[in-house]
Amino acid sequence: MNESAVNESARRIRRAARILLIDEHERLLLIRFAPPTRRAFWCGVGGECDPHEDFHAAAVRELFEETGLSVEGCGPEIAQRRDDFITLEGEPVTSDERFFRVRTTNFTPDCAGHTELERALIKEFRWFTAAELAQWHEPVFPMNILDLLLAESAR
Repeated sequence: MNESAVNESARRIRRAARILLIDEHERLLLIRFAPPTRRAFWCGVGGECDPHEDFHAAAVRELFEETGLSVEGCGPEIAQRRDDFITLEGEPVTSDERFFRVRTTNFTPDCAGHTELERALIKEFRWFTAAELAQWHEPVFPMNILDLLLAESAR
């Protein structure tokens, strides 16, 4: 077996729920992370599923923990994604991400539910229009988030 096959098989599958949180102006809420050893980047609300937690339940929980927004449900799954990356804790993983759309009115996120790591790394929340995302100067993940947003805006 070659080294890349060994490395690939050693990666843990990291199940995560991601939320496209869209306000009444069709703007998407993103979070800016600024790790000390990497370039700052933006991503949507969401995170890893707890053991034995389904994606939908994780989406509801993560939405509340990261923004303070409480919802009864996140609607249907709208997209899936798999990718290899290194977590903020330095662990190489293969992600299994599921995306959900949640519509809300504009609000200021509440950080009270953030973990210690999130408090250290999250530097900003911002509502983005599709035009702003298309021109943004820092990395935004997933790289196809604009396509997901535009597909959802068309629904």
